[in-house]
Amino acid sequence: MLPGGMAVAAGELPAFEIVVNNGYFKPKRIEVPAGRRVKLILINEGPGPLEFENDEMHIEKVLNAGARSFVVLPPLKPGQYDFVDEFNPITGELTVIAK
Repeated sequence: MLPGGMAVAAGELPAFEIVVNNGYFKPKRIEVPAGRRVKLILINEGPGPLEFENDEMHIEKVLNAGARSFVVLPPLKPGQYDFVDEFNPITGELTVIAK
């Protein structure tokens, strides 16, 4: 795993680990390469469920406490993309910056 949660092996998608604990994303902001598909690995440490969502990209993933899963983002244009935990919309925010 490289700094910032990114791990890349030859021929694999860039992967970023996102941990959700008590409705907070860690990290709250990540930078990803523009123009490439990327994998976001989601780990819900609980205590409740997580509904990871971005309406613009039609991405929605629900994870129970203690669950681990992933989503693959399409190649993104440079810019900012916001994700939210629908169960914790005030604290559960993740910003993805494509550069």
